[in-house]
Amino acid sequence: MKTPGIQWFKYASPQNFYFLAGKLWPWFAGLAAVLTLVGLWIAFFVAPTDAQQGQGYRIIFVHVPTSQMSMFIYIVMAGWAAIGLAFNTRLSGMMASALAPTGALFAFLSLVTGSLWGKPMWGTWWVWDARLTSELILLFLYLGFLALQSSIDDPRRADKACAVLALVGVVNVPIIYFSVVWWNTLHQGASVSMTRAPSMAAPMLWGMLIMVVAFWMYAVAAALARVRNIILERERHTEWVRHAVE
Repeated sequence: MKTPGIQWFKYASPQNFYFLAGKLWPWFAGLAAVLTLVGLWIAFFVAPTDAQQGQGYRIIFVHVPTSQMSMFIYIVMAGWAAIGLAFNTRLSGMMASALAPTGALFAFLSLVTGSLWGKPMWGTWWVWDARLTSELILLFLYLGFLALQSSIDDPRRADKACAVLALVGVVNVPIIYFSVVWWNTLHQGASVSMTRAPSMAAPMLWGMLIMVVAFWMYAVAAALARVRNIILERERHTEWVRHAVE
């Protein structure tokens, strides 16, 4: 006897996923907005002033989440690309394309906020530090993915070419993450680790974690909203799309 349950495989169809994404993305967007407001309130009004860095440290409440998300999104994007190459699924390429602009945005914000923090702390806007340089390479990989996607007229050929680029470029992610361990860099190590107690006050930690979750929610909402547009564009000649947009 078969037990009832959610048939997840049916959402591999762009048509079914389009309607699922339409139901989910507003909830993720709402959570992102609420959590961002809470996180920023803690960051600016609850968290104490840092004894060494003063008020300038507060930029880490944006810098750390954007840096983490820029790496994580690329890994997810490469995962979708690998699934698309292995199983030739249309939705996989669409999801990879939907994730890339948000990943590029986070990589850009990571570099900008890092420069804003580095000027008062290091005395310069930019140094060719291992982590900064590898993060810049990550931004170029995102931009290269987007440029390659737009330069090929056939979406399926573009998906395959971009999938190869994503899989080759994913090797840069562990380089970013472990750069402060492998090389003698100016960039400080992680303040939060799974293997040791956090080196920051509890309000700082909570503000940081809430902002990380908020950016997660934003990334999911943005990807779901964007993939709906991609599905409509690629499936525009099908009957169900004509009914969906009426």
